[in-house]
Amino acid sequence: MSTVQNLAGTSFVSHHTVSQRVLAWRRFSRNRLSVIGLIWVALILILGIIGPYIAPHTYIETNYLAANQGPSWQFPLGTDNLGHDMFSEVLYSIRYSCIIAFGAIAISFMIGAILGLWAGMAGGLIDNIIMRLVDLMFAFPAYFLNIILVVDLGRGLFPIFLSIGVTQWSGYARLIRGLVISQKNGEMVEAARSLGATQSHIARHYLLPNIIGSIIVSLSFGLPNAMIQDAALSVVGMGLRPPMPSFGNLLSAGGSNFLGFPWLLYCPAAIFALTLLSFLFVGNGLQEALNPKGASK
Repeated sequence: MSTVQNLAGTSFVSHHTVSQRVLAWRRFSRNRLSVIGLIWVALILILGIIGPYIAPHTYIETNYLAANQGPSWQFPLGTDNLGHDMFSEVLYSIRYSCIIAFGAIAISFMIGAILGLWAGMAGGLIDNIIMRLVDLMFAFPAYFLNIILVVDLGRGLFPIFLSIGVTQWSGYARLIRGLVISQKNGEMVEAARSLGATQSHIARHYLLPNIIGSIIVSLSFGLPNAMIQDAALSVVGMGLRPPMPSFGNLLSAGGSNFLGFPWLLYCPAAIFALTLLSFLFVGNGLQEALNPKGASK
């Protein structure tokens, strides 16, 4: 009898989970901008993976005979003053921007999740100490801290996304701490606690599943912010060291040659702007899909 009940319960949970996913996708798909943004984001991620393998040229390959050429069949996005193929440069820039953005988000979320869960579950003095540290991080300009860390660590891929990641965790810590406090005194959590469940067990099996939707939405908005931080570092000469391309390097070089060769700025700026907008559209769609309050089925 218990086996039948367990099997029935398992079937019900699985069906319930699938139903929630279907409803979430329906809510997401109603937002056309979110769907278009998702398609663009998927394309960007695919190009970030395969871009260097399909690029016609490497980013260190120069062709002075083809310098400063406008867009053509041979060079779809034109060339710069060193004869670099801008289409290839953009493909490599997409790859490096994705690596930096996802690396920074992984580091910042890991730090924020640990501190946020700890503060929310522990409360008292530990909560006060962590929240004062969060307030300090919010008060200190993250951009200047990024520059300081890059100067100390170097201008490679790992130092850059590490410097961005360790300055962006405070928002995740505050968010997760607030969500944990709102959930930790619920009936299911109290029942688990009365049965002797440990704090880590409660956090893994009762708190995180209930707050994962809000976390995903926050991460989707954090990715374009990390890309902007990376581009901002490159614009002031503290990003990836040339000749490694990045959107910041391309925008900076294109801006300085804008009057004579406007395609050097327009093409990478348009792709970068569309990428940022697409992530924001996806974030808005996820917010509507994963937060069913007031949403119709």
